[in-house]
Amino acid sequence: MVQPAGNMEIISIYNKFKECGVVTTDTRTLKGGEMFFALRGDNFDGNEYALKALELGARYAVVNRTSKVGTDCAAGLLEASLAGRLVLVEDTLKTLQELARWHRSMTFVDGKPLTVIALTGTNGKTTTKELVREVLAVKYRVTATEGNLNNSIGVPLTLLRINSETQLAVVEMGASHPGDIKELVDIALPNYGLITNVGKAHLLGFGSFEGVKATKGELYDYLRRTADKAFINVDNPHLCQMASERNMQHDSERPYSLLLPYGLEYSGAAVLPSSSEYPFLRVQIGERVVSTNLVGSYNADNVMAALAVGQHFGVSFEDAVSAIEAYVPANKRSQMTKTERNTLIVDAYNANPTSMAAALENFSNVAAECKVALLGDMLELGEESVAEHVAVIRSACSRGLAKVCFVGKEFRKAAAEVDPELLAQTCFFGTSDELAAYLTSEPLSGATILIKGSRGTRMENVIPIL
Repeated sequence: MVQPAGNMEIISIYNKFKECGVVTTDTRTLKGGEMFFALRGDNFDGNEYALKALELGARYAVVNRTSKVGTDCAAGLLEASLAGRLVLVEDTLKTLQELARWHRSMTFVDGKPLTVIALTGTNGKTTTKELVREVLAVKYRVTATEGNLNNSIGVPLTLLRINSETQLAVVEMGASHPGDIKELVDIALPNYGLITNVGKAHLLGFGSFEGVKATKGELYDYLRRTADKAFINVDNPHLCQMASERNMQHDSERPYSLLLPYGLEYSGAAVLPSSSEYPFLRVQIGERVVSTNLVGSYNADNVMAALAVGQHFGVSFEDAVSAIEAYVPANKRSQMTKTERNTLIVDAYNANPTSMAAALENFSNVAAECKVALLGDMLELGEESVAEHVAVIRSACSRGLAKVCFVGKEFRKAAAEVDPELLAQTCFFGTSDELAAYLTSEPLSGATILIKGSRGTRMENVIPIL
């Protein structure tokens, strides 16, 4: 847990940070004047690059006191011009987190503390964050998580990008172990929270679906403790149960006292059927049709979330809809692209049982004559891995697809548990490169192709071949 900042060390470092205004952890991004944090990982030690960072123009380098550069500095073995720009701390990661928390606490908008919205969930959090940012940007200057920098390093880096122009901050938070969300909310100190959904993912770290709910629910725990508000999809029984268990509804007369409800059914909205002429998601809300550039009905909840956030912060419905309709995904999430030979539905950034089931269900509803699925392993599922991969094989092979190609050792192991007759139109490959080689020799044309898998399977490697 990040300890409350306020000691002289953090104040001193914060004053140095204000001289810089920019933090980096990578010497390759240096342009001059930044504060470089020397972080350590399993396969790298940023302390080894601290002096290089200073030579490349960093104003300061924050290093571990016990590192070689730290001990050399303390012993007076470095040139004064370099030593004066080194900041020695016990733990550079904890210092980065404490600095981010302090910066967030010291940022005000019109004399009031900055408002921070935290987003998490098993699926859809990055797309929802992107949609929320686009909607809020209609009226406010928004600082939001870039890409999916949503972990113990990414969240502090996001917060440290907040500047005097920022009016709202939208911070995405990921988790793979119990306590991860608690750590991140203790850094970001959000005023609002939104959990997109909860599902089976990172089971190796969480231990079970209940572990997933408990960890994602740490955002609700924080908001309950601080009496701040959560946007909640009240169509989702898991989220409603999680909120109820935390007594976020005070009484029957104020059933949503800490909750800001939204949802398709709650709003009387409906997903319209896709067609070959318009294969993207469309949502009917009253007499208005929201026509998006997203693929998959599962994105409807993300659209409704963005509309709810926008409404709460005073963005008009029409302006919010226009922002959503203008958004084009470019992050291998829910993207549809057309090549010279095929139509690709690319959802290759990540995969888990919940998102895989949703992708296959949506693919079944796509209007196309020849449909092919290229599916990569779902990683970090622990003891549930074989059973979950068996379920995906059975689901994919029962949908009348022209071909299904599976990539990875988990699918290979699961295939042994499936009736061989069901595998008639399937192929199995060890890696995405092997699949790419196969598709080079056996090219696909005139097909609509779903590409999905966990990041580690690198399913995007097959895109150039298609």
